[in-house]
Amino acid sequence: MSPSPPARPFDVVAIGRVGVDLYPLQDGVGLEDVTTFGKYLGGSAANVTVAAARHGRSAALISRTGADPFGVFVRRELERLGVSNRFVDAVSDLPTPITFCEIFPPDHFPLYFYRDPIAPDLVIHADDLDLDAVTSARVYWSTVTGLSREPSRAAHHAAWQARARRPLTVLDLDYRPMFWESAEAAREQVSRALDHVTVAVGNREECEIAVGETDPDRAADALLERGVELAIVKQGPKGVLAKTQDERVEVAPFDVAVVNGLGAGDAFGGALCHGLIEGWSLQKIMTWANAAGAIVAGRRECSTAMPDSTEVERFLGQAVANA
Repeated sequence: MSPSPPARPFDVVAIGRVGVDLYPLQDGVGLEDVTTFGKYLGGSAANVTVAAARHGRSAALISRTGADPFGVFVRRELERLGVSNRFVDAVSDLPTPITFCEIFPPDHFPLYFYRDPIAPDLVIHADDLDLDAVTSARVYWSTVTGLSREPSRAAHHAAWQARARRPLTVLDLDYRPMFWESAEAAREQVSRALDHVTVAVGNREECEIAVGETDPDRAADALLERGVELAIVKQGPKGVLAKTQDERVEVAPFDVAVVNGLGAGDAFGGALCHGLIEGWSLQKIMTWANAAGAIVAGRRECSTAMPDSTEVERFLGQAVANA
């Protein structure tokens, strides 16, 4: 019998948060008064892989769920949305995380995370990693949340050591204070992580944790000084700034009627992965990713709201026509 051919490398491999989003179907109402919810696949790393898959990229998620019905839902939904769940297994004694939000458009979307005593996606062990998948992926995506607890922290560093700062090793600065004992602890771990990545992306507050700067240009410059090759600073209603050592691109935001802004950053991330793999100009990547984020901001859910490439191109065409 001839040997099986080696598995084809994934375009995008992400490690990190996954769970179930229970989002209200009423706007402008506190959770205490909400009567109906929609159930969706959630978690930033999962959403990024779904977003990348919508653009035709082969994508896989490294994570864990509980051994419960919500865990079954997560694994099935990943597969349905085009993401490999090969590296997503169950933890027998922990529940699958649930996240609630409140929807107060255009800019107030409180999140409530149920991840105690510890989320399964933070119980990823270094010995469980498929390092071949990590090192061969064209884009490897990780988030700051994964550095907040052990054993996940050690697993992240094991993956980075194996990848050896290969191009398109991305860190989503994704700082959420409720997952950390202190901002100082987060700052220490992010500083260590920056030694291993080539792309860093975050908003101004996340850049302050990473490099102590909120001014977009100074934050990007500080990230570049740490050896990052591409620094991206998201500025919300002011658009996005991207810098390399020899290029600076600033893209204005798109005018959309915001329904729920929570998934926009993950849509941006999936489109960013796609553009980087395609080798587009920095200007095109930022414009395209910004458009993908704007589309999702106009929708209720996150994972199932991710646009495909045709939708992004149509959106951009309409934006030009309306300019």
